Amino acid sequence: MSEPGQRWAVVGGGMLGLTLAHRLAQHGHSVTVFEAAEQVGGLASAWTVGDVTWDRHYHVTLLSDAHLRAILDELGLDAEVEWVKTRTGLFADGALWSVSSSIDFARLPVLGVADRARLAATILRASRTGNWRRLEQIPVADWLQRWSGRRAYDRFWLPLLRAKLGEAYRETSAAFIWATAQRLYAARRSGLKEEMFGYVPGGYARVLARFVEVLEHEGVELELGSRVREVAATPDGGVTIELLDRDTARFDQVVVTVNPGLAARMCSGLAPRERALLEGVRYQGIVCASVLLDRPLAGYYLTYITDDTPITGIVEMSAMVDRRHFGGKTLVYLPRYVAPDDPLLTRSDDEIAATFLPALRTVYPESGDVQAFKVSRVREVFPVPTIGYSTRVPPTSTTVPGLHLVSSANIVNGTLNVNETVELAERTARRLVTLPAPNRGVPEACSAGSMHASGDA
Repeated sequence: MSEPGQRWAVVGGGMLGLTLAHRLAQHGHSVTVFEAAEQVGGLASAWTVGDVTWDRHYHVTLLSDAHLRAILDELGLDAEVEWVKTRTGLFADGALWSVSSSIDFARLPVLGVADRARLAATILRASRTGNWRRLEQIPVADWLQRWSGRRAYDRFWLPLLRAKLGEAYRETSAAFIWATAQRLYAARRSGLKEEMFGYVPGGYARVLARFVEVLEHEGVELELGSRVREVAATPDGGVTIELLDRDTARFDQVVVTVNPGLAARMCSGLAPRERALLEGVRYQGIVCASVLLDRPLAGYYLTYITDDTPITGIVEMSAMVDRRHFGGKTLVYLPRYVAPDDPLLTRSDDEIAATFLPALRTVYPESGDVQAFKVSRVREVFPVPTIGYSTRVPPTSTTVPGLHLVSSANIVNGTLNVNETVELAERTARRLVTLPAPNRGVPEACSAGSMHASGDA
């Protein structure tokens, strides 16, 4: 077991890194977190749009999110979560429809009666399927066409797949649909009567501020604005972290939580197979606009879009969050998922607004006046769940003594939400604190995907 009192470093201050630091500190270790940005949070960080401070990307807490809620409880925030029921819309064939219930689906005019029945049966089948490993060997397009039929696939599934995955959908497995259905039906599996959506008043700005307070009380050092140039082993069994324009620091053990491609470039001494696994993970990026409007839309938290538009969907956050948190305004997110090399990632806010806002008004012609518009661009957001993905997951403990790697790439068959991120951190922390000190033996080399024998899988 890892002896208390070791010096640990965590590279990356997102929810994954913060949760790991929290658990390591509780185990009696001295912990330093290195974060390149000037604030913690990563994809869960907050920012200010106009005069409203809220999450940089859209997030929601489900009533069934046990791992996230446990952390919120430790932070003293779970009791403050405001729970609501939300509605969902679908924009198809130039018209807006409600798809908030099974009755809505049964009445959906864009599909025939038989197609609607097969669509509902497909979702139900995915939610009840236990053997995700078999689905991971089947292309998602083939599986959906088999169970939903060609018409429902072409008119419903294919536009949604392309919106989320781009042309990478051709390489994606049916486990992608399985993971989505599992999250949709999480409440039923956990014994709840219905799923509720919730948020902490103040959003993730408040969650992260409280997390920082707890970590500082535990003695965790937060080094913000600290870019790591290299992580390397030392001859005496330690690990050094070299920062840009700063001195090198030595630790007993280091956990790198950045995405695999960056980890491969950052960490020296990795075995060829470890580096190949890291470099082989394919990511999808996002361009996500936060828009403040002077009036509400139609009250749908999420509007799916199957027509060809520049945006993936529309998230009306103020359909879930009370507008008093936004000064009476409406906060809307307009996302578009893109490949990491998509030219859209380099375009200005004004250029993106010139295409995104007309798309918003195509779906919601009475969307009102824009009070503020701000764009977040992230080249790597979630790993594409390709065929056989679990067999190529990068290992957590490496052949470099004292160096451990964990990132969103280690979430197998998930939908990349904060609950899954926290679960990954908890599972990883339990394993790390049982490893021997690096100067007392070579750390256990984890085979690809072995840590996913349970949990998310």
